[in-house]
Amino acid sequence: MATYYIGLMSGTSADGIDVALVTFNDDKSGKETRPRLVASHYQAYDEQIKAQITSLYCSGSDEIERANRLDKALAQRFAQAVEELLRVADISADDVIAIGNHGQTIRHRPSLPNQAEAFPFTLQIGCSQTLACLTGIPVVGQFRVKDIALGGQGAPLVPPFHQFVLASTPAAQQANVIVNIGGIANLTYLPTKSQHVLGYDTGPGNCLLDDWYQHHHNQGGFDESGAWAASGQCNDELLTALLSDAYFSQPAPKSTGREVFNLAWLTQHLTGRELKPEDVQATLLSFTARTIADEIQQLTATSPCLNSHQKNAAKLPNIWLCGGGRQNPPLKKVLAEQLNATVAPIDALGIDGDQLEAMAFAWLAYAFTQQLPSNLPAVTGAKARTTLGVLFTP
Repeated sequence: MATYYIGLMSGTSADGIDVALVTFNDDKSGKETRPRLVASHYQAYDEQIKAQITSLYCSGSDEIERANRLDKALAQRFAQAVEELLRVADISADDVIAIGNHGQTIRHRPSLPNQAEAFPFTLQIGCSQTLACLTGIPVVGQFRVKDIALGGQGAPLVPPFHQFVLASTPAAQQANVIVNIGGIANLTYLPTKSQHVLGYDTGPGNCLLDDWYQHHHNQGGFDESGAWAASGQCNDELLTALLSDAYFSQPAPKSTGREVFNLAWLTQHLTGRELKPEDVQATLLSFTARTIADEIQQLTATSPCLNSHQKNAAKLPNIWLCGGGRQNPPLKKVLAEQLNATVAPIDALGIDGDQLEAMAFAWLAYAFTQQLPSNLPAVTGAKARTTLGVLFTP
């Protein structure tokens, strides 16, 4: 009897594919629905595929041809990653109920307050139908589309899963913030009153740090352990300019992407400034930390769950980090200094911080098969709760 779900995630950093094998029935009675990570696999992209992905973040020539060819090429790589996961776990494809496929976002254009987009849309490639046919496993994909059709941002989608996964930990007795520092950073605010869950994109996470590093290092890669940023000095004038972007003054719900925050955007702010490359990197690190810290402080100050005494005491919730950015010591240090608080990797709760997003898409597939609502209107701005996703059969 099939009992497993697979979550598949390829983020805006475009560095590779995370796949997670998850079960949601962890006790003998089958009544428990807490998630359990059974196995995981990471498959890195080669530089050619990564370049093809990032070239589609902004408008360019022959986009339709390039996007559709890459749509199928990524599906093949997704299938290879799934097959390797099953091999490592010694699990048959017949034991998997469904794959939750996020796909690879190449464009995200939601409506924002005071910036109404007449026809908002989001586009993820990595063809779910091809993936289903290659693996022989049903695939649930296109998770963001219905939320946007209901007037929402289509992002972030992981806050309901964050709420679900933290419910079985001791941390659930207190207010928590989960910060995912991927290419784009997003946060989930989980106060003690579950009806007030909030979440949205705070802005760039690793994306500008990666772009700037790769611009100055021909071998590609990323600023491992934040060493290059740590060798520079933050430039306050540049930091102020970066923080002036209109996105940061927009109220939630809001979401953003690489079509906004990219090397071209950064270059505009660097025009006329003579700065050492490592100082720009240090400034970008402070920029990521500052935008995250500002949002956490604002959420805490305005939370309807806190009484006046708690607000005056400026008591911050527990702050847990996931995603690649949690492994950047200088970034964690600056974020902790900005907040004057301790930040900790979510791994401290027994949750894999690298696989949390992939697990979330396994949960979204689970929610689809159970016909459970899987969006949060308070997070995305959608008009109603609904079950997200579209089913593709082999």
